[in-house]
Amino acid sequence: MTGTGEEREGTGRDGPWWWERRRGALLDAGLGAVSAAECALEGVETAREAGLPVTAGVLFGALTGSTLVLRRRWPIAVVLVGIAVTPATMGFLLGVVGLYTLAAGEVPRRILATLASMSLAGTFVVTYLQTRGDVEADGTLVIVLSVFMAVALTVPPVLLGLYVGARRRLMESLQERADSLERELSLLADRAEERAEWARREERTRIAREMHDVVAHRVSLMVVHAAALQAVAAKDPVKAVRNAALVGDMGRQALTELREMLGVLRAVEKPVRPVAPAAGFEDGPSLDALEVLVGQSRAAGMSVEVVVQGEGGAYPAEVEQTAYRVVQEALTNCHKHAPGARVVVRLAHREGEVAMQVENGPCEGEARGADLPSGGNGLVGMRERVLGLGGVFVSGPTDGGGFRVSAVLPFR
Repeated sequence: MTGTGEEREGTGRDGPWWWERRRGALLDAGLGAVSAAECALEGVETAREAGLPVTAGVLFGALTGSTLVLRRRWPIAVVLVGIAVTPATMGFLLGVVGLYTLAAGEVPRRILATLASMSLAGTFVVTYLQTRGDVEADGTLVIVLSVFMAVALTVPPVLLGLYVGARRRLMESLQERADSLERELSLLADRAEERAEWARREERTRIAREMHDVVAHRVSLMVVHAAALQAVAAKDPVKAVRNAALVGDMGRQALTELREMLGVLRAVEKPVRPVAPAAGFEDGPSLDALEVLVGQSRAAGMSVEVVVQGEGGAYPAEVEQTAYRVVQEALTNCHKHAPGARVVVRLAHREGEVAMQVENGPCEGEARGADLPSGGNGLVGMRERVLGLGGVFVSGPTDGGGFRVSAVLPFR
């Protein structure tokens, strides 16, 4: 049992042996010295009454009082020693401090009650026996005086110890709660930082997809038209002029979309938070612009057929843009990898979902592309967009030597 009731400060251990603090060791050593001196003086009278040498009484008293040094380590033993020497009328400080230490510690309450009762009874009996012979009064006064002395030497130290022990345990509990709260706050801060980093990564990925879709499609068409312009410049000036005008229009459209995206990036910064999938889609393209998109590919010489099933409705903005971007990227891949091939764009409006499919046949004859570069991110970006909305994405070659891209987007 090491609880003492003294308020502990700091967090390190700097005391010898069983003492947590050096200050506690010095305090117990001082109390032990005072108790030893008290018991030694009281041992003189006890030795004379018992007919023993005074030296024996002094040594016995000093040894008995010095046991108070062990109060933190063995408080029960100290209290028992105090009760044992009560008949010798010594150990006042030993008994009081021992009971206080025992009450302030972590001993079971039944042990505390038993030892406190023994101390109370012993003090009462000794006081009664001594007072009965010294005071010329009736028995009632002697009993009252004995009860008063027993209660005064037993109850106050026990109550004070219980109070100090309860206060110490409360402070320890509050400290544990504060430490636990600090750990929880640290975990929450780490998780918030992780969510912020995840949000930044998602935003960078979204912006990269948008930039890829805008630049890849527009520039691919511009390259195709530039190649056609180079081929017909000398033979058909009228067609060359028309192709040049198309290249200029597509360049201006690409610049407009890029300027809009850069404007969003230059907007006033706000705290980074995880955003819903719909964020950033409000002003994007929609399925209404699908005919214009297909018309641009046709103007570049691609044979594109559009098949629509069902009647369209009011789709969420993120569904509209994702469907548009899937078709746009699929057409861009057709320009890159299947020049001259026939392309079929299918759009199906169903209950609760919209499906799209872009399929191209094999390249015809010696048709070849305009050496358009490919970073390999087109299919990855389409898959990320579709899966981000809880849809299904499938792509792969067909049995006829072409390639097919299919996506299904659910909506509420």
